[in-house]
Amino acid sequence: MKDLKYFLEKELGQPLPGSEAQLRMATEVHRPVPADLPLRNGGVLILLYPHEGKWHIVFIKRTEYNSVHSGQVSFPGGMYEEKDGTLMNTALREAMEETGLDIQEVKIVGMLSPLHISVSNVHVQPFVGFADERPRFHHDPVEVQYLIEESLDELMNETNHKIKNMSIFGREVAVPYFDVKGEHVWGATAMILSEFAEILKKVKSGDE
Repeated sequence: MKDLKYFLEKELGQPLPGSEAQLRMATEVHRPVPADLPLRNGGVLILLYPHEGKWHIVFIKRTEYNSVHSGQVSFPGGMYEEKDGTLMNTALREAMEETGLDIQEVKIVGMLSPLHISVSNVHVQPFVGFADERPRFHHDPVEVQYLIEESLDELMNETNHKIKNMSIFGREVAVPYFDVKGEHVWGATAMILSEFAEILKKVKSGDE
């Protein structure tokens, strides 16, 4: 890819693959959402940056806590707060808090399709951003166990797109996931990443 930032920004301005691409990595989970659980809004950041001659993305490994998302691998991000003003600011603020990223070095080039996470009743908006060089990361140990950096080449490699059986809410379920350096990226993060991978395929085919 000669100019990923230019072509990706252009492609993100076109109609997106949407739910069709997201559902390729969906997990069939049946868990009733309490009627009194409020709908919340959140933003996550897909950050691309050059490292060792390749474009990379950073993920966070969440710490263990009392939540359905405890210990999972996800994009940096979190819940909207009034001080944010916009979900883009939410994604940037949370990414800064979780990874130590200097958000002044990030250029947002577009958004992916929003996704509703039913088990926690959260409406998530993913944003795609670029940094001209690898950020000086220093993660928050309270929220993040460690960071995981992976190249786009490996993420696009279909041998790393796998399925395994997991016990979820007491039921054995076949779960599609991305194998990212031995970590299992599944659920909402995998669904977002699935749409992003579909867009990258279009970008790559148009740049060849």
